[in-house]
Formats: sequence, structure tokens, C-alpha cells
Amino acid sequence: MSTRTLISPAQLARPRGKVLYWTVFAVVVAAFTLVFLGPLYWMASSGVKDAQEVVQTPPTLVPKSFTPGNYSRAWDVMGLSTLLFDTLFYAFGALAFQLVLDVAAAYSLSKLRPVLGKAILGMMLATLMIPATVLVVPQYLTVLDVPIVHRNLLNTPWAIWLPSVTNAFSIFLLKRFFDSVPKELLDAASTDGASPVRVLWSIVLPISRPILGVVSIFAVVGVWKDFLWPMLTLPDPSKQTLNVGIYSLSNGVPVNVLIAALTIASLPTLIVFLVFQRNIMSGLTAGGLKG
Repeated sequence: MSTRTLISPAQLARPRGKVLYWTVFAVVVAAFTLVFLGPLYWMASSGVKDAQEVVQTPPTLVPKSFTPGNYSRAWDVMGLSTLLFDTLFYAFGALAFQLVLDVAAAYSLSKLRPVLGKAILGMMLATLMIPATVLVVPQYLTVLDVPIVHRNLLNTPWAIWLPSVTNAFSIFLLKRFFDSVPKELLDAASTDGASPVRVLWSIVLPISRPILGVVSIFAVVGVWKDFLWPMLTLPDPSKQTLNVGIYSLSNGVPVNVLIAALTIASLPTLIVFLVFQRNIMSGLTAGGLKG
């Protein structure tokens, strides 16, 4: 069966069709490049401008003044080393809890098939329809006085870790991948006497590295870019995340130094994406492959 497109192969073979096609293609690529890379270029270039050039109108495309010392000044004045370390601690702690509990939940729903498993998964996915801001108040009241144990988790890593554990989207991605694992492979391991936990550890997890990488990236980036929740639950300046710390220390800091600090804060997530973009795409599409 032939695939229908906006431009037929016959039209594309003509000189006029080729010119039109490549012109439209170049315009679309240039527009998307400008939309996505334009803000990043503005932020990085503004970090090396002086304070007057940053705020001038219209803005300069190429910096007339070049002061790279703004980045070292931002690093020292805003204490970015401490903020980076604390944010990494929160992010990888959330990752550890999310991998352990979400993998267990997804594997149970996919392979162990508990009673009412489909209903449980449906209720999990229904939570994705609820805006995150709606859940802020009940979550805050929960960490303020945890039911049963009656503990206040403010200014503790648990206030960041616990809400990020049960991530419905991660559980769905993991379950979708586990569904694609051949049942015959698991049955063979069970026949050899392997327990469900042994099957998960020795067979399922080693072949699930792509999707585990995707979930790991989402977990780290989710904590890294979050602002409202850490601002509410970590009021102590010595325990704040990178975004909240920069916001708290922004008063009295020159705008060019502040932009330099924001550029430094955005670099880790950009580097992670550029390095692992193939893993992200392969992990997201791997669950659709059967056999």
C-alpha cells in the first residue's frame, strides 16, 4: 500500500517541486531552531554582558562587552557549589526510591497480575489528569503532619523524596516495557525454579536498561527543575535546591550575574539530554516492540 503525502513523488521529482520542498523545509527548521535555541543563546550571551548592556533596548544580538568573570562571580556570590550538591542529593535520592518502588509496582501489574490490577492502573493514570497545583495543599498538609507517625518532614529530604516516589507516568512506561518481555522467557526461568523476585532481578532488569535510563532521567530532571514544592517544604536557606536558592539570593545581585547563575543551573540538565537523547528515544519506543 502506497503512502500518501502532501507532495507526490512525481511533483517532488520536478525542479520546481524540489525547490519548493527544500525552501519550506529550511524555513521550518530555521523557525524551530530559533524558537528552541534562541532563549538559550540569549541566556548564555547575557551572562557575559555588563549590567547596562543586558537591560538595554533593543537587546544586542552579539555582546559588545565581554565579561566572562560574571560566571565565576555568580558561582562565588550565590554559593552555587553548595546548591548544586544539595540538589544532586535530593535528585538521586528521589531516583533511588522511584526505581525501587515504581519498578516493583510496574512488574506486579504487568507480570504478577494482582486482583483489580487494571482498576489500580486506571486510577493511577487518572491522577495524571489532575493539575499538579491542585495537589500542592494536600501534599503540604501531609508532610507537615504525616498520618499515623505524626512527623513533620519540612526541611528534610523526605519532603522531596516521598511525593516523587509514586509517579504514575513512570509506572506506566515501565509496565508498557515489561508487557513486551516475552512470556516464554519468564516461564522458562520459573520452570528452572526461579522466584518472581529472582526473575525480575536476573532477567527482566538487565534487558530493561533503556527504559530504566528514561525513568532515571525523568526522575532527576523532575526534581532539578521543580520550584514551588521545594520552596514550600525547604524554607531553611541552608537546605534549599538550586532554583529556590538562586531565587532567594537574587535580591541585590546584578542582573547579568543572576543570568550567569541561571545559565550554570541549566547546564547539567542540558548535558544529560544531549548525552542520553538516543537512550530517551529508544527507551520510549522500546515498549512497542513485541517478541
